Amino acid sequence: MSSVRTFSGTAAYTGSFGNTQLVHLLKRTLFGVKQADILSFTAKPLNVVVDALLTTNVPPPPPVNNYNDSSYNDANVAAGQAWVSTPYTDGTADSRRTASYKAWWLGRMLNQQQTIEEKMVLFWHNHFATQTVTIGDARYIYKHNALLRQFALGNFKQLVKQITLDPAMLRYLSGYQNVKTSPNENYGRELQELFTIGKGPNSKYTEDDVKAAARVLTGYTINATTISSGFDSTKHDTANKQFSPFYNNKTIVGKTGTGGTTELDDMLDMIFGTNECALFICRKLYRFFVYYVIDDATEANVITPLAAIFRANNYEIKPVLKAIFTSDHFFDPLNRGCIIKSPIDLQVGVCRDFNIVFPVETDYVNAYYMWDYIRAQSATISQNIGDPPNVAGWPAYYLEPQYHELWINTDTLPKRNQFTDTMIGNGYTRNGKKIAIDVIAFTNALPNPLDPNALVTDVLAQLYVIDVSQQVKDFLKSILLSSQLADHYWYDAWYAYKSLPSDASNKAIVTTRLTAFYKYIMDLPEYQLS
Repeated sequence: MSSVRTFSGTAAYTGSFGNTQLVHLLKRTLFGVKQADILSFTAKPLNVVVDALLTTNVPPPPPVNNYNDSSYNDANVAAGQAWVSTPYTDGTADSRRTASYKAWWLGRMLNQQQTIEEKMVLFWHNHFATQTVTIGDARYIYKHNALLRQFALGNFKQLVKQITLDPAMLRYLSGYQNVKTSPNENYGRELQELFTIGKGPNSKYTEDDVKAAARVLTGYTINATTISSGFDSTKHDTANKQFSPFYNNKTIVGKTGTGGTTELDDMLDMIFGTNECALFICRKLYRFFVYYVIDDATEANVITPLAAIFRANNYEIKPVLKAIFTSDHFFDPLNRGCIIKSPIDLQVGVCRDFNIVFPVETDYVNAYYMWDYIRAQSATISQNIGDPPNVAGWPAYYLEPQYHELWINTDTLPKRNQFTDTMIGNGYTRNGKKIAIDVIAFTNALPNPLDPNALVTDVLAQLYVIDVSQQVKDFLKSILLSSQLADHYWYDAWYAYKSLPSDASNKAIVTTRLTAFYKYIMDLPEYQLS
């Protein structure tokens, strides 16, 4: 019998909605939290904040050719122009476009608006996992990302249909090779096992259901010129498809001609008619945004009511997310600071927490270089966007019992600290451009940087989601005071710098103290938690 962690549920949260609760909400829905994010939402009611976070953004401009250099020139795409509709030419061009795409995507995370959209794009990328190395054409990959963006906060049933017909997915799971004379079961299996029904205790679909689904999906094709999917009725299995008692012994009647495409709608109606589909997706959303363990009480008090909301709203995503983020359960203290940040959450979060300044997007060569540096650092600690390890996504989101603990090991933890040490130290420089934490600019934007006690409190209130002991706070203050006993030592140092910022000695004193101060904060375990 499962132990009970919390009895809270989906009833509306009626407690205090102050800085602590706001930062918890923002840390889970954004990558990192800027001071501007907190100021923008401070003193606003919870419902207003959540509605704003669930706003859909205008689609971003596509990635551009940032990759022409002395060793290679893409003759089909001018420098600075989008390549996403340009014909495939050769492997070199495509590998550079894929790198451009990954850097661009990381740039979208860094420059995200105050909405959950970027987190949802990553959620769906992990859910409908594909790999650039397998798809092998950057145009397909970009179009797939655009599809995830389009439906990130939309209708899940419609998203599943569009993913099924998506050229990238047809290519990744060999759907375009699925014909009546030789059915390919890859997508029919993953559609049920990973995308809609899952492998829960009540997921009773059968191997014959996988085979029947594959037959329903025969005949879909890809047009490599238009990067679109099509349907060849001559390759479609027109016989009836019988499903198991799990699906109420549903028979999908085989159809000829273009009518064969409606069999997909029949099958999706059948799948979405089960209770397990809604439960499975709500569990995945819960593990991504709230907590990784679902005990008996959580299943009864949270997952089951969320699934009912999902079904009642015809599988619209927004009502489920709103129910989560306005629930008593989400703000339960046990659900704060209980998830280890993913590599992307950590490294994009560092950049946004400290408002690191990147080259402007019009300086596309340098902007993409810097974005790709952050992406590459995340890849070294096990999260390479665009290339999860397999079709199930990253194990930290699903593998029991470790879940998020898989992000941390003897290899990745030192690299995490090396990254934050680099950003608080020399930063990263390329082509004469540099990205690094500006400790003075960050501190200067705080409400009361003159007072070391207020400075410690305000910084921890933004960067941490759980409290630390008074002993830790005292030690942090001692760093600002250079181990002196009186608070005025920091006051005097900061006041001297502000009075004459051009004085190199004054600047060096506060820079040295602040660098040590923020480095220690990021090196503590609390900074690894969301």
